[in-house]
Amino acid sequence: YEEVLGLTLAIDQGNCRIYRIGSDSFIGFCERKAVSINHDDLILTFVTDEVDEWYERLKGKNAIVVGKPEKSEQYQIYHFFARDPNGYRIEIQQFLSPIDREVCHKGQE
Repeated sequence: YEEVLGLTLAIDQGNCRIYRIGSDSFIGFCERKAVSINHDDLILTFVTDEVDEWYERLKGKNAIVVGKPEKSEQYQIYHFFARDPNGYRIEIQQFLSPIDREVCHKGQE
């Protein structure tokens, strides 16, 4: 993704790498031990400062919400998961570390 597509690495979380694809846009890829053909192999992640608001909105729309928002010490994020109509995982997350927040807001000045 860096060498062939020329994406700029924004955050290296070890087994997950987050790339900048626009001034306020990111895409991330995480390594997994094995790939199987099921709906848990793909996670579409939306980064926002409004995790709790999105949690309430999705619940209000009767979306399938998997757990309440929580902090991940490993990734320094606040997040929750939901399912889209096809059963794929959607993650709504907020960066918590100062470095990640700086990267996330770069270009908004």
